[in-house]
Amino acid sequence: MLLYVIRHGQTDYNREERLQGARDIPLNDTGRAQATGNGRTLAGLPGLELPLDGFDWVASPLGRTRETMELVRKAAGLDPLAYRTDPLLIELSFGDWEGQTLGEVEVHSPHLIEQRNSGKWRFRPPGERAESYAMLAERTDRFLATVERPTICVAHGGVIRTLFNRIGKVDGDDAAVINIPQDRVLKIDGQSIGWL
Repeated sequence: MLLYVIRHGQTDYNREERLQGARDIPLNDTGRAQATGNGRTLAGLPGLELPLDGFDWVASPLGRTRETMELVRKAAGLDPLAYRTDPLLIELSFGDWEGQTLGEVEVHSPHLIEQRNSGKWRFRPPGERAESYAMLAERTDRFLATVERPTICVAHGGVIRTLFNRIGKVDGDDAAVINIPQDRVLKIDGQSIGWL
């Protein structure tokens, strides 16, 4: 398996440290610059395994990942729209907490923040659609089962954390707190995983 994975660029929610989850929040100017920079990084990689247009290109269908993908492809000299989307790559849902900061949540639900802090991987926030990282990892497994050729993927921080768990064998609670930069490209080659 050969995957290059990019987290979507920054949004205002990221800047404000709001729980974004499955909400469709657009990139801000910083995020657009990050996406363009990641496209230049891909275009400048020495000894790339095959031409960039030979990869399968796939993104989460949320707007921030699609805009990131289009900016990455444009900066890499490719048709911005020649990619596909996969709903398995959508960010985990924070349910009723989406749009709030953890500080705001702590004001009304300190006991839930304590539960989350004692085991983030399996913690599921309140709300009908809310997911835990463990639930998201099962979705990530289904995506990985579809990867049949070298792929460049634009996804979300949560999805990338599950890749560290599934491929990098990082313990779930440790994977759930890994910092996932928005201005770097992650390379997964077999069982090896690391930032470029």
